[in-house]
Amino acid sequence: MSLKCGIVGLPNVGKSTLFNALSNAGAESANFPFCTIDPNVGLVPVPDNRLQKLADLIEPKQTLPATIEFVDIAGLVKGASEGKGKGNAFLSHIREVDLIVHVVRCFDDDDIIHVEGSVDPERDIHIIEDELILKDLESVEKRVENLKKQSKSGDKKFTAQLEIVSKLAEHLQEGNTARTFEADADEKLAYRDLFLLSGKPVLYACNVSESDVSGGNEYVEVVKKIAAIFDDEVVTFCAKIEAEIAELEEEEKEMFLAEMGLENSGLDRLIQAAYKNLGLITYFTAGPKEVRAWTIKSGTKAPGAAGVIHTDFERGFIRAETIGYNDYISLGSEKAAKEAGKMRQEGKEYVVNDGDVMLFRFNV
Repeated sequence: MSLKCGIVGLPNVGKSTLFNALSNAGAESANFPFCTIDPNVGLVPVPDNRLQKLADLIEPKQTLPATIEFVDIAGLVKGASEGKGKGNAFLSHIREVDLIVHVVRCFDDDDIIHVEGSVDPERDIHIIEDELILKDLESVEKRVENLKKQSKSGDKKFTAQLEIVSKLAEHLQEGNTARTFEADADEKLAYRDLFLLSGKPVLYACNVSESDVSGGNEYVEVVKKIAAIFDDEVVTFCAKIEAEIAELEEEEKEMFLAEMGLENSGLDRLIQAAYKNLGLITYFTAGPKEVRAWTIKSGTKAPGAAGVIHTDFERGFIRAETIGYNDYISLGSEKAAKEAGKMRQEGKEYVVNDGDVMLFRFNV
């Protein structure tokens, strides 16, 4: 399960610098090199100290982290919904992502031109938000017209769908995002297949100057107020610093961060915030051949977690031999955990916990 995040923002806000830093960070990973899928897409390893601690105990042949996919979506300017810039390509790419990472410029620099002439995070956020709403409105209005024709048949299903989609169109026309439209699960079926852009979760990434990277600034506070409306996450980073960090070896990286007064890099915090935003957790498989991290949705039951590895595991699931991460680390091995009674036999209804170390038994 690879999480797909789209990096968006106005020109010159630092999104491409962020993407390049992510690509370099991936290239420095000993066991999972950054993989360029095409010029603007890459797979990056998810930082997790627990994975390395397990690997240090087991000393497997290979260690594989979970991955996150980042897409550098270029071309958004005011009027993108009408095809200006690379608007149509930009908007089509957003439909495919799970999470929008909205990079916002939160620094002053006369040498870096702002496309709108000044630094104003609130204005910049609304420019992109408005373009997403306008593109959604185009899709929804087409759906309204189709449903009007279908409802003439007298089928109550189409009539009900027309009512809810018409309300959604009015909601968007008033400048509101699809995220704020109130509808129950059944009503959402009328437009779920439209994959509305303004309905996607958002993570704000505030690009600040080097002097503001640890404390933030007044621009960041503006972004936090906007994010609070939807309970969205906000991560502060300095694109210039992240580009430098990505070029360092692990030991040098830790020293550099310490000098800057930071515990983690902005990239690490960004990925962790993305996981939190989408309600994702990690479980591990551990053995002499491989120690690996796997990503699942919080609340996933054991057979579903097994299915992430292979569909046969889910289909023929018998049980999951499970050790809590803390128990595994404190006892030092699977054998010791089993002897101490810390290995549990979990069945089909077991809900996987973050950090579980699991071995699946199944019938072929």
